[in-house]
Amino acid sequence: MPELPEVETIRKGIMPHVQNHKVQEVVIRQSKLRWPVSPELREEMTGQYITSVQRRGKYLLLGTAGGTLLVHLGMSGSLRILAHNQVPQKHDHIDIVLEGSKLLRYTDPRRFGCMLWLRGDIYSHELLRSLGPEPLGMDFSGAVLFQKSRLRKTPVKSFIMDSHVVVGVGNIYANEALFLAGINPRIAAGKIARQRYQTLVRCIKDILQQAIELGGTTLRDFTDSDGKPGYFKQALRVYGRAGLPCTSCHQKLKEIRLGQRSTVYCTRCQR
Repeated sequence: MPELPEVETIRKGIMPHVQNHKVQEVVIRQSKLRWPVSPELREEMTGQYITSVQRRGKYLLLGTAGGTLLVHLGMSGSLRILAHNQVPQKHDHIDIVLEGSKLLRYTDPRRFGCMLWLRGDIYSHELLRSLGPEPLGMDFSGAVLFQKSRLRKTPVKSFIMDSHVVVGVGNIYANEALFLAGINPRIAAGKIARQRYQTLVRCIKDILQQAIELGGTTLRDFTDSDGKPGYFKQALRVYGRAGLPCTSCHQKLKEIRLGQRSTVYCTRCQR
């Protein structure tokens, strides 16, 4: 599943091609996604100008004067900018056809994503209203994490992956941030001191920003991409490296399961 840096890279990749462009037509070949595609989408988005391309957590928001298209890529979804005459394939479910020569195509083999047409205040929608702060925003701080963690027995890794606490810290980046902060992922969130949370927040911001910057450099032109920007695997310190030596102390990295997710850490460096 794409994590926040990958979704942000997609946002940046498609924005120059769709923002301030008029929607000529919406083609829906498959409406049965995680939730049914909004029946109003075809009629109400056609003729609108896309005025903004934003992100909230792992959701993309394509804004128009008449409403907002909320997109989630699920497990296998992707967005690509293609020419009008590009023949659709089996899993190419939706096209946002733009005036001129381009279209935005949504592809999703497993159909776990969503495309919902929303009117009014989108941030009051049930999918968005309870989300925590953006990890790269000013509202996310060590003080916020410390306050939210009091009396919480949840392992700190699961705690920072909770979208009600902070959005967009997925499994890969939770592993990496905890390693950089020197925090054992199994420790109860409520037992971590304020100063360590300040360090953790700084590490979360750094690792996400680094991933966004590296992801951005892989996309010269989003029209040449398959719509799936790669994870910054060349920079991973612990994720996917179970049994290999720690990059700091050279002790063998340990892998456990927390919240049904693979968790890799260094028993010496992370306390």
